[in-house]
Amino acid sequence: MTTPATSFPAARYIKEIGRGVNGARALPREDAQALFGAMLAGRVSDLELGAILMAYRIKGEAPHELAGMLEAAHAHCQPLPAPPDRQVVVIPSYNGARKQPNLVPLLALLLAREDVPVLVHGTRLFNGRVTSMTLFEALGVPLCATTDEASARLREGSGLGPLAVLPVDVLSPGLSQLLERRTVIGLRNSAHTVAKMLQPVGEHSPAEGLRLYSYTHPEYRETLTDYFSHEPANVLLARGTEGEVVADARRTSRIDWLHEGHQQTLVDPAVGSLAEVPELPPGSDAGQTVAWIRRVLDGAVPVPAPLAIQVEAIRECLRQGTRVIWASPV
Repeated sequence: MTTPATSFPAARYIKEIGRGVNGARALPREDAQALFGAMLAGRVSDLELGAILMAYRIKGEAPHELAGMLEAAHAHCQPLPAPPDRQVVVIPSYNGARKQPNLVPLLALLLAREDVPVLVHGTRLFNGRVTSMTLFEALGVPLCATTDEASARLREGSGLGPLAVLPVDVLSPGLSQLLERRTVIGLRNSAHTVAKMLQPVGEHSPAEGLRLYSYTHPEYRETLTDYFSHEPANVLLARGTEGEVVADARRTSRIDWLHEGHQQTLVDPAVGSLAEVPELPPGSDAGQTVAWIRRVLDGAVPVPAPLAIQVEAIRECLRQGTRVIWASPV
């Protein structure tokens, strides 16, 4: 509960965004940043916070509002120093598995064993789904308790390679609390979208982190392409699996690299399912998923072709980025 000394007067913002589908107006970027920053700091009353979350649920966030919210979110992340002279692959994981096996841990481990620094950030639990955090722990990959620990793992690595798995409640307690409002309201809110857009490493610059981002509906790809084309970006955009950024192991997918206003298609496959669909664990059961991932890592089961393609696209992006895009200071 906020107090008069710390409260943030949100009524004038609600008046703009809360007029319904046809009457609501987007806030200026600076106002969206200030409002979201106050929400992250716990300075907005519960009544006003509920009104804001529902208003944006109905209205939707304009691209410039998302940009302001992301700036506020970065300001509320715990510092996570970047490893020197290396880009980090940033993998958000906030949906978990509902019907299909969650293969985010497999993607991260495949990259890390090739000495690619990987940061996975996300929720420990989510709506009864099988989260990546649950699977990492079952695979014997410990979750980081601090951002310093995460930075050390990215820099020094371990037997698994340079991999850090960081719960969002450690990375950004304020953002985590906004995400948890879903259990009260019953609906996702703007924090869910913003969390997936985070580049929490170093100074949050494109030079320090390659973000993976996914879409579910093809038309949303155009919206995201437009957004990342107008913001400082170093993003691999592809169709994911149940809201996670890992490629669907059953079909090929287009992968675009969006960087500093440019768009480059790294993978433009034929549309449709694979001629030979790999044998996957049935459903989303955590135990069966973990056992299958271990078999893939041990070489007993081949890496599904779409994941192998995704890994190679990431590596190619890192190679090109190191050689060309980030040759001069950003």
